[in-house]
Order: sequence, then structure tokens, then C-alpha cells
Amino acid sequence: MKRNTALLLIFTTTLLCCADQKAEVAKSEKPNVIIIFTDDQGYQDVGSFGSPDIKTPHLDQMAQEGIKLTDFYAAQAVCSASRAALLTGCYPNRLGVHGAFMPNSKQGLNLAETTLAEMLKEINYITGIFGKWHLGDHPNFMPNNQGFDEYFGIPYSNDMWPYHPQQGPVFDFDPLPLFENETILDTLTDQASLTTQITERSVEFIAKNKDRPFFLYIAHPQPHVPLFVSDKFKGRSERGLYGDVIMEIDWSVGQVLAALKENNLDENTLVIFTSDNGPWLSYGDHAGSAHPLREGKGTAFEGGQREPCIIRYPGKIKPGKVIDVPMMAIDILPTIAELTGAMLPENKIDGKSVWNIWTGKTDQSPHEAYYFYYHVNELHGIRYGKWKLYFPHTYRTLNGRKGGENGLPVDYEHNTITEIELYDLSTDMGETTNVAAENPEIVAKIQTLGDKMRAELGDSLTDALGAGSRSIGKVE
Repeated sequence: MKRNTALLLIFTTTLLCCADQKAEVAKSEKPNVIIIFTDDQGYQDVGSFGSPDIKTPHLDQMAQEGIKLTDFYAAQAVCSASRAALLTGCYPNRLGVHGAFMPNSKQGLNLAETTLAEMLKEINYITGIFGKWHLGDHPNFMPNNQGFDEYFGIPYSNDMWPYHPQQGPVFDFDPLPLFENETILDTLTDQASLTTQITERSVEFIAKNKDRPFFLYIAHPQPHVPLFVSDKFKGRSERGLYGDVIMEIDWSVGQVLAALKENNLDENTLVIFTSDNGPWLSYGDHAGSAHPLREGKGTAFEGGQREPCIIRYPGKIKPGKVIDVPMMAIDILPTIAELTGAMLPENKIDGKSVWNIWTGKTDQSPHEAYYFYYHVNELHGIRYGKWKLYFPHTYRTLNGRKGGENGLPVDYEHNTITEIELYDLSTDMGETTNVAAENPEIVAKIQTLGDKMRAELGDSLTDALGAGSRSIGKVE
């Protein structure tokens, strides 16, 4: 009997050890995820993307150690819509999100939608956001109610405060609140230390949660105007204050990557760097550069939505590759779901996993096309392979004029496209030569895709309602 009891004890102990080992393996196989998301950064505002006068050594090294995506798009060319897409995997107009939420709005990202943070919490990730939220500043819609365990930052854009140079009725706001979770820590009269504070919080979050999988969303309010930089980077760039700001963001990226190495997390952490939309060109020397792309923020042209994107994951992604397959921010959530084993949201999403493209297993996009909406649900353009087609619409532009100086903008003019325009981005990424007349079959194919998407998500330019749109979150 004693021998049987001893054997049973050994057998049970072995099972428990195996279970512990399996749990440890499962834990170690779940990667940490970090998304670094800047605000209004231009396509060329990184050294490895061609900046002639802004030094970004940490981002350049990240590109060498990871992959550079040359044809990566924000989902819309404006703040709130772009962020909604990133965190849900949906075109923002599917969610009823258009444009940017203003302070004291009674609307926000609907709580019925599943955010990336909520998806990962279901598989026991700890989640944190440090920086700009901008998906509704009513308490119902703030980050702690949308899947984030920790929040430090501002609830909307950094120009939505009374200290902006362009003061007046449009900018007649209350002082900008700085939140820690649901508590206002301070009201900002100066944002010079904010990038540093966000960075320090991010590094602390990494160290504190090194023994469990985490999702860290670093949403820098910069380089959105008004520009602020700490003393340690003031005057260091050849590009003036804007360049100083980008250099500090690059420093921040370096601090985050160093924290991963210091905590032995480097090989098991996916880091994604990109931006929410292109440069706000009317601000001139306080705006970024989308060169050689056409136009900037607030347009569906390449300069408005094509963004620098760098992805690093030493344990899984081979370094040094440049990928020109089109991708969009809506694809990040389903890619992370595949990578982590998380369940996709129950609500229909638009993104698809691009993990096999990142790892070099394929160069074929899972999407037939990408769709470019702006204003209140206007379908402006479609990317189809190497082609980009624009439907007739009105857009803002400087028409070749210089932007403003010292933080003050110049007024936009408005142009109208009256006939379909088609560009071959493989030879004309600056969208200078309309080749619609020479390619009627391509135009007809893309028009068919547009009609299909209008039936799904609508198009106010053609009065199409769309059967697949859902309601924005509202407070009665």
C-alpha cells in the first residue's frame, strides 16, 4: 500500500510539473506588444524614410533590426477616426466615427466595440496607454472603460486648449487635463515635459510587468501643433523646432527598446512604430514633410494617409527587409490576434492578418483593395494593387503655396476633382500623372469595387447608406 501511495505521489507530482512547464511555455510564447503611434508625422520625417535634415538613429536602427513598410496606410487622414481603426481593426466609418472628437463631446467609441486592449485582456494581458486617447472624453468612453488597465495622458489633441497660438472661438477650450486613469492630475499650461513623462511611464510599465504578457500603447501627442520639446532636445535639429520634436520622439523609442533589453524581453516583444495621419501642411515650418507624396493631413491622397511604419520582433521577424505590399492600420488587430492566439471580436471587422507578409512567407495581400474615406463618410479613393483611383470630390490644398511660420497656419484653398483620376503608384508615387484614360479596364474594375463598398459602408457623395455600418457611442 505504501509503495502504491508513493507511486501515486510521484505520478501526481510529475503531472503537476508538466502542467507548470506547459504553462510556462504557453506564457513565454505569448509576445509582448508595443505600438508607438505619433500624431501628424509626415512620411519623410524619419531618417530611413529619406529625411534630409532630421536625425533618427534609434528608429533607423529599429528598421535595420526589423522591417520597413513603405506602403503602409493610416485608415483615415484625421485623429479620432484613425485611432478608432487602429484599436478595432475596422474602417472608422463602419463604427460611425468621422473626423476628430472635440472636448466635452457626448460621443465616443461605442463600448460594444472590442478594442485591441480588450481582446488581449481576454488572454490575460496587462494593458496600458500612455499619451493621447481622443476616442471620447466623457468618462463612459475613456481608456479604463475600453480595456486599458493603466492610462496616463491627455484625452484629446494637444491644440484643444486656450494656450494655442491660434486663439479665438474655435480654440476657446478649458485648460488641457492630464489624466492618470480616471483622475485629473493637473491642467497643462506647458507641454514641454510631456514626451519625457510618457516615455518614463512606458519604461516603468515595461519593468513592472516583465513577468507577464503586456500590451503597451504609446500614443505621442507630438508632433501635432502646437509643438513642444524638452530642454534636452531644444535647438538640436537642423530642421528647427519640428525636427527637435522628432528627435525627442526618436529618443523615446530608444528608451523603450533599451528597457526591453534591460528586462530580457527583447526577443519576445513585437514593436510597431507608425503615425495616425500625414503632416498638417498649413502650419509650414511647424509641420512635417510627406515628400515625395501628394498633399497631407485631411486628404485621401498619399501624403494624407501613407505613413512611415517600422516593425521589430527579433524572435520572429528577420531583420533588414523592405516591404512594399500595401497594408493598413486595420490589419494590426487581426495580425496580433493570430500572433497571440487571441479570439477576434464578435463584431465584423475589416482588417486581415498580414503576419505572413511581415515574416516573408508571402508577398500577396489578403485584401483585394483598400478604401479611403474622409469627411462624413465620403468615399474619396481606392488602392487596388499598384493603382490608386480617386472619385470626384473636393479636397483642401495649399496649391503650391508655403505653409505658415512660427506656429501660425495659412488658410487652405479647395480644389475639386470633377472626373475620375487614376495613378500608377509603382512609377508615380507622387500622383502627378492621371492615367485613367489609358486604363479603362482598371478604372471599371475599381469602380465595381467602389460600388460594392458603398453597399457595405455607404458613401455620402452618392447618397449610398450602407448596410454594414454600426452606431457611434453616445451619452444621452
